[in-house]
Amino acid sequence: MKRTDYCGRIDRRFLDQTVTLTGWVHRRRDHGGVIFVDLRDREGLVQVVCDPDRAATFATAETLRNEFCIAVTGRVRPRPAGTVNANLQSGEIEVLAHEIEVLNASLTPPFQLDDENLSETVRLEHRVLDLRRLPMQRNLMLRYRTAMAARRYLDAHGFIDIETPMLYKSTPEGAREFLVPSRVHHGQFYALPQSPQLFKQMLMMAGFDRYYQIVKCFRDEDLRADRQPEFTQIDIETSFLSELEIRELMEGLVRAMFKDALGVDLPDPFPVMTFAEAMGKYGSDKPDLRVPLVLTELTDLMKTVDFKVFRSAADLPNGRVAALRVPGGATLSRKEIDDYTAFVKIYGAGGLAYIKVNDATKPNEDGLQSPVVKFLPEAVLREILARTGAQSGDLVFFGAEREKIVNDALGALRAKVGHDRGLAEKGWRPLWVVDFPMFEYDEEKKTWAARHHPFTAPKDGHEERFSTDPAHALAKAYDVVLNGWEMGGGSVRIHRPEVQEKVFAALGITPEDQQRKFGFLLNALKYGAPPHGGIAFGLDRIVTMMCGAESIRDVIAFPKTQRGQDLLVEAPTPVTEQQLRDLHIKVRPSDAMKVA
Repeated sequence: MKRTDYCGRIDRRFLDQTVTLTGWVHRRRDHGGVIFVDLRDREGLVQVVCDPDRAATFATAETLRNEFCIAVTGRVRPRPAGTVNANLQSGEIEVLAHEIEVLNASLTPPFQLDDENLSETVRLEHRVLDLRRLPMQRNLMLRYRTAMAARRYLDAHGFIDIETPMLYKSTPEGAREFLVPSRVHHGQFYALPQSPQLFKQMLMMAGFDRYYQIVKCFRDEDLRADRQPEFTQIDIETSFLSELEIRELMEGLVRAMFKDALGVDLPDPFPVMTFAEAMGKYGSDKPDLRVPLVLTELTDLMKTVDFKVFRSAADLPNGRVAALRVPGGATLSRKEIDDYTAFVKIYGAGGLAYIKVNDATKPNEDGLQSPVVKFLPEAVLREILARTGAQSGDLVFFGAEREKIVNDALGALRAKVGHDRGLAEKGWRPLWVVDFPMFEYDEEKKTWAARHHPFTAPKDGHEERFSTDPAHALAKAYDVVLNGWEMGGGSVRIHRPEVQEKVFAALGITPEDQQRKFGFLLNALKYGAPPHGGIAFGLDRIVTMMCGAESIRDVIAFPKTQRGQDLLVEAPTPVTEQQLRDLHIKVRPSDAMKVA
């Protein structure tokens, strides 16, 4: 048995030829003595016709059920007039079966493969069958084409693929790690890498000036739609290029992936926006530019009012008062406003003040409808309308809290309202966000932490701010954003040991801890380390956007649930006492186990 081609590729080119096809029975239909079989493989469907003139073949066809794995040999002929299916490449032809061989029978599947209303739990429990469904086949084929487009581009630009270790050293900075106990070294652990960051930097120091790797990374974090405990990134590093040159090269990579895999031409060049502008206008460092709504700064104005909700937020050292104008929003019902209020509370906001602009020529209680209007002077209301550009029929939402809460809440609200009310444009809107802060303050620990990672180089002239004004020290860091999703992030790295030591010191890492945790890096930097920088793209996220999928689980062959479980193989699972003893580990009972 030699397959002629895939089912979905059989078309008019094969007319009057005898072909052999293999695949799965997608559907069997008995029409008045003639049996039709839709035969499916990874490339699509072809219609197979079985007539009673071939008794043995027809008898076999009568036994077929959904998901039987079969081989068919037959002649390709045109479909009868009026039965052409323009949605299939094979839609103009059918295969008259001469022979059918059942390669393997199938139990009745737990669901129809073309059912669009399957629960995710059922899909993940029966992932092998789920992966046979056309949407999943398309998604994984698109993922393959995207990865190959990246490889072709990087190979053409002199990058070489180098593997880095999966068993790594635990470094407490960053997200929580997965630890792997060592059997040989009692009481010691490896960590699965959160990224190959330090290894790829050391590859630059070793002279491999253009590196890439499509690599698995691991983070033991709480999960959500765009996160998995193990994920795949396109990891890249290069030497002797400036920040702008790196961005231009990587922008070309993104355009190549979308063009080759999806047939989409992204803008050339991508627009560039500073972090400060992104947060000020959009409340987010990954704004969805398809939504035209922007935030309006009101903090200075609210320092002049007596209304406590706005004034107290404006007077906070890290406070902010901002407005979001919604064109035509005065038609929003009270329930819709209450729903949006509940939405912003997810992001820590205490509430959501608003003003309906019934008549913009009357900036008072006659023209404005809101519980807060009576607390604000007419001059302030007039200025709010002027700054936001609000017209009659619009609505203005307000956020007044700590700056982070306002940004998170109004930034998310901006995107939600824009999509809910049909204001979002179609298409793809990429963006570079640059000039990120070097550090961010951890309110709980009362210390400064690295915004990206502690190996990011400061902007020229910002090194002296580490000790005097860390809040305003900027980094040579950049993220590439698309339609509200971060596709990738990177930076120019520190290549001088004295600067790296200063960054560690600013983060409160003592010289002793620097050597203990990062001595291998500091030592390598002392041997002529070149200027270098790079980026990492989230392959799962990119393909999710390309597919228009709801979750990255739809573009990963065997993903975990939001609780980090693999429902197909039932992982994680307990291990035997002997396995634990070999690793010198004793499991302490959890509080739940103690109660039980």
